[in-house]
Amino acid sequence: MPEHLGEIHMKLLRYGPSGQEKPGLIDEQGRIRDLSGIIPDVDPAALAPDRLAQLAKHDINSLPLVEGTQRLGAPVTGVGKILGIGLNYADHVAETGADMPTEPLVFTKAVNCLSGPGDPITIPKESTCTDHEVELAFVIGTRAQYVEEKNALDYVAGYAVMNDVSEREYQKSRGGQWIKGKSFDGFGPLGPWLVTADEVPDPQNLNMWCDIDGERRQNSNTSQMIFGVATLIADLSQYMTLLPGDVITTGTPPGVGLGQTPPLYLKPGEVVELGIEGLGQQRHDMVAWRS
Repeated sequence: MPEHLGEIHMKLLRYGPSGQEKPGLIDEQGRIRDLSGIIPDVDPAALAPDRLAQLAKHDINSLPLVEGTQRLGAPVTGVGKILGIGLNYADHVAETGADMPTEPLVFTKAVNCLSGPGDPITIPKESTCTDHEVELAFVIGTRAQYVEEKNALDYVAGYAVMNDVSEREYQKSRGGQWIKGKSFDGFGPLGPWLVTADEVPDPQNLNMWCDIDGERRQNSNTSQMIFGVATLIADLSQYMTLLPGDVITTGTPPGVGLGQTPPLYLKPGEVVELGIEGLGQQRHDMVAWRS
């Protein structure tokens, strides 16, 4: 079990052009401070409890201030795997017409789907069923295998907002392999930042929402999860080793396009905004695929 190292209280991020992001954090005034002189990146090594504790000892106000408006990338890099949990809110199960799960339903998203919290989302070529899903994600900080639920949250480095973008026709009608509908480039916007676990004392009591063109479509709370974060870590760690940098996204509440009558899928030109209490928010322009 990871050693408890006290309070850390940081919002870590990565800023700059795609593929050239630098590590940073948010100061008390909401400004970006550069961490390049201290860590090479917000990668699995930086997420270890002792490394986070060392990082937290630095005087934030002594770090270089990053001026101007910056693009934010996914707040972690070097991610080994992304695991998703399907049908983890009872009302969402009902709107999809699926059976209530008795164990967590697990799928994967290809790592190339990760993108920034303000990046445009491209609708795949000839897609007509691209959908939004606001979700609480967490990032593993310590190698986890056969974890007991009572200790499970100790293995979390931090929490973040995830939009588990999904192409429903790919997901449901292409052989029942959910990864096909979950993995297109840009289908995993993460961030804006990674909030260290000590800043989220109860991950099962966070308000969450998603708007399409200003219309509220999803409005819920993580208390409505069927399987909470600790349960998911204990369960997943029975089947595979969870490694530092792994991202687990925990399912979406009701209000997705698939659940509307008739379904309301995303279209080019629409704006998707979503957020979770204490973890920040995202904004995405939906764009058409271009070769």
